[in-house]
Amino acid sequence: FYSLPSPLETAMLIKNAGAEYDERLLNPVENTSLYITARSRALNLGIYSTDLSYASLFDQTQATLNYIEAAKAMADGLNILDAIDEETMERLENNINNRDVIIDIISETLMNSSSYLKENDLEATAAVVLVGGWMEGLYIATNLVGEGQLKGNKLVERIVDQKLTLGIIMGLLEQYTEDEDARSVMNDVKALKTIFDKITIQQGEVTAVEDPETNVTTLRSESSIQITREVFNELRTRVGKIRSSYIS
Repeated sequence: FYSLPSPLETAMLIKNAGAEYDERLLNPVENTSLYITARSRALNLGIYSTDLSYASLFDQTQATLNYIEAAKAMADGLNILDAIDEETMERLENNINNRDVIIDIISETLMNSSSYLKENDLEATAAVVLVGGWMEGLYIATNLVGEGQLKGNKLVERIVDQKLTLGIIMGLLEQYTEDEDARSVMNDVKALKTIFDKITIQQGEVTAVEDPETNVTTLRSESSIQITREVFNELRTRVGKIRSSYIS
């Protein structure tokens, strides 16, 4: 679990790549009433957690509060006891203009939710939550890429990096093949793999760089990616269809 990016880390990757905020890409909080099964609540706990993280990193105060409530509704529906309790809500509201504190609280809450699920033998549900959050990050990222050149685009590079994450997710889901919900999202991940397989990542030569002040040696390597506009559009369309099935 911990080798995979959390919803907060996914949102940070998007922002650090130079992307902007677009509220139209988020799952409307009004949709919370649609989610009445454990699968839909787990997926949308992940989705709303990513939306929450994305909004908070871009200092969207009201949206942050709205998505905290949406995530809380999903957590409550899954009986994740006190994952987002009244004390947490009060801390968030009292520090809503302090991004660093907000990020700390969100990070702590996400970790507590994941820990609760695993400690109560609900690891398959935790995996489904994780897939929901990862898929939402991929959906936001692919839709923030414009129609310009893909080569040299930092956000495209972060999207292609998910080819490596995909393998870890598949390995995780394979541990829960007896769980119907985990099996269903595994099919979605496999569908994405067929597209990611068309993308190549070439690793360059590894060089050792020594810092004379600290005597610490760092291994560095340049990598190059090969992705056509046709393959990128195919990926964006497939992610959009999967995500649409999760939120509808």
